[in-house]
Amino acid sequence: MTAQQPITYDAFVELAATDSAVVGLVLKGSRAHEGMTTEYSDHDLYVVLADGATTALTRFAGHRTPELDLVILSLDEFRAAGMPGFERYALARARIVLDRLDGGIAQILAGKARFDADDAFREAGEWLDAYANSLYRSVKNDRDGHALAARLDAADSIRSLLELLFALDRRPRPYNKYLEWELARFPLPGWDTGMLLDALDRISGMGDVSTQRRLFTQVEAVARRAGHGAVLDAWGEDLDLMRPQ
Repeated sequence: MTAQQPITYDAFVELAATDSAVVGLVLKGSRAHEGMTTEYSDHDLYVVLADGATTALTRFAGHRTPELDLVILSLDEFRAAGMPGFERYALARARIVLDRLDGGIAQILAGKARFDADDAFREAGEWLDAYANSLYRSVKNDRDGHALAARLDAADSIRSLLELLFALDRRPRPYNKYLEWELARFPLPGWDTGMLLDALDRISGMGDVSTQRRLFTQVEAVARRAGHGAVLDAWGEDLDLMRPQ
């Protein structure tokens, strides 16, 4: 296709489906999240090639237009994509367009959607400590009259909190765009989705200290049940400032 006539998504899928080197086509992004597409949504497509295969489709490597973005990679590279990395959530919720491996592509995606138990435990502990750090700074800055710093630290805490909560469920954290979508369809066990989203809204928007403290009591209970009491206890008396007064 010329620059004046870029290839469309449908045309590329039809072309790739006739190429024996292609073992999988995987669509990610808003097109893979029901109800999230807009007039601006493009098609983000992974093109998975058999290891060692050659194909003329590599001429499309790096193809990017308002309608179609292509990532062309080998099967081994696809297995490694997002493991770890920012792409893990996108692939965890991706939609399979073509799977010539008798479910092999689906199995790879399922592995990206579920953390190994040991990895999840380790990551949860690290994110719990990071969350406590930002929370402590926020409430301390609020106490000391540093309002802007308190709000900024409160906003920083949200990222660590979400990473923590999803790691506790052995799932990659969704991008902010898909958080409500994810929780509506796959709620976090033991959490009231409406309450959690409302708390996140109040904390990120206003840095509300009372909301932060109330939420921390729930997080602390969940984290201790999951075996992360030592991470919390390392904060010693500083925990008192994080808890409701």
